[in-house]
Amino acid sequence: MKVALLGPVAWRTPPLHYGPWEQVTSLLAEGLVARGVDVTLFATLDSVTSAKLDGVLPRGYADDPSVDGRIWEALHVAHVFSRSAEFDLVHSHLDWLPLAFADHCRAPLLTTIHGFSGPLILPAYARAASAYVSISDSDRSPDLDYVATVHHGIDFGAFPFSPEGGPGLISFGRIHPDKGTHTAIEIARRAGMPLTICGIVQDERYFEEQVAPMIDGDQVRFLGSVGPDKRGEVLGGGAALLHPIAFDEPFGLSVVEAMACGTPVVAYRRGSMAEVVDPGVTGFLVDSADEAVEAVGRVKTIDREGCRAHAEGRFGVDQMVTNYLRVYRETLGHSSDG
Repeated sequence: MKVALLGPVAWRTPPLHYGPWEQVTSLLAEGLVARGVDVTLFATLDSVTSAKLDGVLPRGYADDPSVDGRIWEALHVAHVFSRSAEFDLVHSHLDWLPLAFADHCRAPLLTTIHGFSGPLILPAYARAASAYVSISDSDRSPDLDYVATVHHGIDFGAFPFSPEGGPGLISFGRIHPDKGTHTAIEIARRAGMPLTICGIVQDERYFEEQVAPMIDGDQVRFLGSVGPDKRGEVLGGGAALLHPIAFDEPFGLSVVEAMACGTPVVAYRRGSMAEVVDPGVTGFLVDSADEAVEAVGRVKTIDREGCRAHAEGRFGVDQMVTNYLRVYRETLGHSSDG
């Protein structure tokens, strides 16, 4: 089986810091190659992969203010589709843009929807000749047909188990009202515990008005964007991860990464969280700051070793690769992995 992975190009694959779509695409590429699949990864040309690498953009447009991401994403898609006849399947991880040109793809097109940026983009999905995979059941649109839900997987080897954790709480994700960073600060303050915040600043005004004034380097620390080499250390060093989201989370990679370290999660019951967090085993689901504060008081009842083991059974990268191979076989009518 020859597969083209159409990856995003905002950042390198795998990302040096932030880049969840790039991270998942990288893990899938490595897993497929290890299973004997002939994979070409279309990504930025500085990407690191065991697959064959092709692309048109030297490095991620989010890291290079001299390039226009809209232009280079279009050129990227055009390049992939110009080679599409060489493959049995093109698997896109690049949002809606490839769908606008799906008629030019000369192989079956499979699209993983990593989350909708808004309802106004649905026409691009509804009209395209593509099969769709959702990353959680909760993120499905009633207007689309899906061939499967495949939860993201992570490399548990990159997240060492931390049996003790630490005395503080963690808020890990982009700094944006959707992620509820200010709510995490409130919960930590009311729980009487220090908070470490990590993530890219996606909303500057929000950060300056509601987050930065609370950062004192003691009770509230801000580490900025934390790359893969430090994620395990930070997440494993917490008593719990706070995830008080103000939107319907499509999946939540940082939630699973925390669990991998043995760190339980206190998350608002929105979007995928009911699919990802197993109450009493890997964390707690809550509906308010009051409930979150109460849950923080119970995180020591979570067995950290059991938290990691349970998460690994559900969200290991091998499981994700197996699930995608099943989708590939069903899409192509194949009966074998390779």
